[in-house]
Amino acid sequence: MSVLVVGISHKTAPVPLLERVALDADGVQKLIHEISENEHVTEVAVLSTCNRTEVYAEVERFHGSVEAISQLIGDRAGKSPDELLEHLYVHYDDGAVSHLFHVAAGLDSMVLGESQILGQTREALRVGQDAETVGPSLNVLFQQALRVGKRSHAETDIDRVAPSLVSAALSRASAHVGDLAGKHVVVVGAGSMASLTVAIASRAGAASIVIANRTPERAVRLAAQYDARTIPLTELATASGPVDVLVSCTGAAGVLIDAEAISSRRTGDRPLAVVDLALPRDVDPAVAGLPGVRLIALDTLAADLQDAPGGADVDGVRDIVAEELSAFLAARTMKSVTPTVVALRTMATGVVQSELNRLGARLPDLDDATRAEVERAIHRVAEKLLHQPTVRVKELANHSGAISYAAALAELFSLDPEAVEAVTRPETK
Repeated sequence: MSVLVVGISHKTAPVPLLERVALDADGVQKLIHEISENEHVTEVAVLSTCNRTEVYAEVERFHGSVEAISQLIGDRAGKSPDELLEHLYVHYDDGAVSHLFHVAAGLDSMVLGESQILGQTREALRVGQDAETVGPSLNVLFQQALRVGKRSHAETDIDRVAPSLVSAALSRASAHVGDLAGKHVVVVGAGSMASLTVAIASRAGAASIVIANRTPERAVRLAAQYDARTIPLTELATASGPVDVLVSCTGAAGVLIDAEAISSRRTGDRPLAVVDLALPRDVDPAVAGLPGVRLIALDTLAADLQDAPGGADVDGVRDIVAEELSAFLAARTMKSVTPTVVALRTMATGVVQSELNRLGARLPDLDDATRAEVERAIHRVAEKLLHQPTVRVKELANHSGAISYAAALAELFSLDPEAVEAVTRPETK
């Protein structure tokens, strides 16, 4: 079986289309269970962020799985797989592993090297584990991807170059309203992106931070950490007090903030930056036409950041990804030949024991010392005969065709396929 990735992201689709395939928590759960019902899929996890929706699946058959997953993503977007085809990407087997490693390291992000994707990858694994759709294969893959991401941030200073999509957006907001120090910030939402926004604004010395959220309890918990205050989401347009930067990042379906709501929060001709990091979008695009208002949304961020230059940090991350990818693929291929090697040695042990039993029956008068020496000799012969084939097949595991070598070994020694499969078959209680 092999790993398959079917996805859509800011690199392949416009924001309006990404909005249509965006998934909230319930949507992720539904998609996971729908895919897991496919007869060709044995494991599944979904990585859903503000700029990507990706399905990772352990599959027994490539074509049937691709078609089914593409159909489900197309249903979400209201498009047929053919209509969605130009926006989807597919990675298989080694390519799927490479893609996830690049994603976790931040090399495939809208902001090159951003760190938030690491937490989102961890969340995708957790959700799959809780849904019991992640098994040994995807668990090992995602755990290794998290290791790649951690190494990338620990061993390079990529964090300094591009810490997150949130910081990139706030940097553009500051270009419009001035330094965040002494400014008044309103944050709509209380999830991970909202928390990061509040943390950055607090560290920058914002004069005030107001949090509006549909669930008051979450807003209160976040506000308590940063000496912020909260307001009901329904009072967003009517709440008193100045605002210089408004950031919205909820998981709501549909526009929460329209031009009228923004106009009501204006104070004179004071410039206002409105940041929309939600997918689907929270802010009506018409807000961009208001005088003195700059709207910073995912589509404009993508346009600004897609040609962002790399540097030594990015090269260092790429080196880490390449190193980890090579080691992971070698270990995975080695594991694929292990059942054959174990089955071969098990067969040899059985043959040796059978011959020793026959010898004992034919020569019952052998003294213990002689019998022990004969047994050692037979074991040594068997070990020497097996040594070179098993060493060579393991060495060849790091080269293309390793699985065919293992198959040839099984064929030459007439190994029972059931014996080979039993080595990796999970135990049943």
